Amino acid sequence: MNASPASASPAPFETHSVDNQARPLEDYNVFLGDKALVEAVEREGGSWIRDRATAFGARCGAASTIRDAEFAERFSPQLKTHDRFGRRIDEVEFHPSYHALMALAFDEGIHALPWTDPRPGAHVARAALYIPFNQTNDGPACPLTMTFASIPALRSTPDVARAWEPRILASAYDPAAQPVEQKRAATIGMAMTEKQGGSDVRANTSRATPLGNRGPGSGYEIVGHKWFCSAPMCDAFLVLAQAPGGLSCFLMPRWRPDGTRNAFHIQRLKNKLGNRSNASSEVELHGAFGWLLGEEGRGVPTIIEMVRHTRLDCALGSTAVTRHAVAQAINHCRDRAAFGRALIAQPLMTNVLADLAVESEAATVLSLRVARAFDEQEGDEDKARFARIATPIAKYWICKRTPAVAYEALECHGGNGFVEDSIMPRLYRDSPVNSVWEGSGNVQCLDLLRAVGRDPATLAAYFAEIGLAKGRDPRLDAFVGTLKAELADLSNIETRARRLVERLALALQAALLVQHAPAAVAEAFLASRIAADSGRAFGTLPPGIDTAAIVSRADPLAA
Repeated sequence: MNASPASASPAPFETHSVDNQARPLEDYNVFLGDKALVEAVEREGGSWIRDRATAFGARCGAASTIRDAEFAERFSPQLKTHDRFGRRIDEVEFHPSYHALMALAFDEGIHALPWTDPRPGAHVARAALYIPFNQTNDGPACPLTMTFASIPALRSTPDVARAWEPRILASAYDPAAQPVEQKRAATIGMAMTEKQGGSDVRANTSRATPLGNRGPGSGYEIVGHKWFCSAPMCDAFLVLAQAPGGLSCFLMPRWRPDGTRNAFHIQRLKNKLGNRSNASSEVELHGAFGWLLGEEGRGVPTIIEMVRHTRLDCALGSTAVTRHAVAQAINHCRDRAAFGRALIAQPLMTNVLADLAVESEAATVLSLRVARAFDEQEGDEDKARFARIATPIAKYWICKRTPAVAYEALECHGGNGFVEDSIMPRLYRDSPVNSVWEGSGNVQCLDLLRAVGRDPATLAAYFAEIGLAKGRDPRLDAFVGTLKAELADLSNIETRARRLVERLALALQAALLVQHAPAAVAEAFLASRIAADSGRAFGTLPPGIDTAAIVSRADPLAA
């Protein structure tokens, strides 16, 4: 037997030094590090939230919050249909980190701000908090959004609203599984879609039978199922079911008024592509109790304002995912070197990063402009029309672009971005959810066509907004002229709907950028998206664009 060499070392031992690796993006200010967001919040009327958003942005970027986001994803929700004695409980257990993220958002009041502090710019101010929060983990954003968006539907029935609003609007998070009367705060979910209908909620078969009096606020017994019930541990759900007078909207609590568990039974949790920290479920309603909201047969009109507010959050949430992906890519490329210099200094990589940053800024200016439209719509029909058309435009286009951004940002990391230890696979998996949620792309396009068909002045409100940028750039003026010609031709309008909504989005983003963004960002967008002087992948901006300036502006650590 040969003796071991004298130089051999027992394991573990070092064979090399670890260098040329990016530092984790943590302990930074998610709000202040996003110049496009800071400027948009100021411009669109939310300047009064600046100090609060700055403090909250630091909490969102803290290493401890990032660890909570990781653990909430790694330790996914678990369904417990029965307790150890065999009693049916229908509860979902979450990792403590999920509850920590929920408390972060609800204690900050993101679910309630426009309702508890309805001063001018409240929706914009809320966006200043919501976008940084979504860059932690977007699973808790689902119950956060539904709780926020439930208020307009509840207010259709004042008696129900008076009973529930104080706990819904409380700046607190209380995950206890007990009747709402015993809790400090409440969360609200939604259960609308069924197996046979999906987006076509008028095809719902769940039945609601009055327990006595009929009319707003009356009690009904609901029998049926829901194919998608998101966040099933919420304290109550907005539900659509067929009442004697037609499809109607109900508030269905987890606990009956007498303190017993409602007949709301979770069949299983969805095994989802992404958004894994949030529990989505299939439920059956075996005579569940619910209060009628609004009038019988008016279920869709009652719930539509909730849907509009959730669609705003879809645009804001995808804006957040886009921004987070770009921030991670820039952070990696700043620290990582190849072929003798930092990746961020390589001309081709700079082009890629700049192109991604332009997409992120375009999403930010559009989503914040829509948030301002929500602030201004009350009492001004033209501004309400703009909100009506801009919401599906933003929801459609920002959500559609997000997966492409997430993928390209992942590729910027190379192999490091393709492993689960990296945050990039989670961002990539999460990136399609907002496009699917609250009406997929086709639904948004058809809703826009319906809105314009019912009220042609809606389109005029859109072009009035675009007109604010008239004369700023001949390429944009020509693009708008072509767009008007396309809209004047109604032939095959449904077949062309995606093309039209895409172009409506691009024109609106371009109009906002030429007015408000730095010249380098506006020029990159006009050249690549409006004049189409680019390829079909990110990183194909034409020569002459100041890509270094764009990337520097988007650097999350630049602040």
